[in-house]
Amino acid sequence: MKIKKGDTVQVLSGNDKGKTGEVLEVIPKTEKIIVKGVNIRKKHVKAKKQGEEGGILSIECSIHSSKVNVVCPKCNKPARIGYEIEKDQKVRVCKRCGNKLK
Repeated sequence: MKIKKGDTVQVLSGNDKGKTGEVLEVIPKTEKIIVKGVNIRKKHVKAKKQGEEGGILSIECSIHSSKVNVVCPKCNKPARIGYEIEKDQKVRVCKRCGNKLK
């Protein structure tokens, strides 16, 4: 997957189209990611122990990685990601401006 934890991404389709956020978790097996502030669902939680509070929590659910593009830190626009080989290492590169990503 070309998306890594900590990247800033923009949602391309769905209810949250146009929103940007940081990637909190990457799930490579299902090709899904969890983005901060995107695809928020309500979860009803029951109190498990004495003194613990139950209630309704807002949590971020996963979305498919094909629905997002990485936002390049140099040009501040969503761009596709390519790879270049530099000193026996693969480096992620913005296809829009050619900037190397961390």
